[in-house]
Amino acid sequence: MKYRKKPVEIEAVQFDYEKWVYMRHTAYPMVNGDVAPDGGMMATNPVIKTLEGDMKVSDGDYIIKGVHGEFYPCKPDIFEETYEPVDK
Repeated sequence: MKYRKKPVEIEAVQFDYEKWVYMRHTAYPMVNGDVAPDGGMMATNPVIKTLEGDMKVSDGDYIIKGVHGEFYPCKPDIFEETYEPVDK
């Protein structure tokens, strides 16, 4: 038997590592990470706590808000093959 994914509108934002380093709490509050031991601005290990556990977020990944309000990362090539913009 074959199945087709139901059309669902999602919210997503493309992750920008540099923006996260300087504006992490306002730009991407769903992404967690470590601050450099010297207290500097260099953040490391950006991750999102998902229903399946912590997932690493890389520069350029899309952060998708799921149908139940959860967040998870998606690689740009997969995102572009799976989703298209919705005109509103």
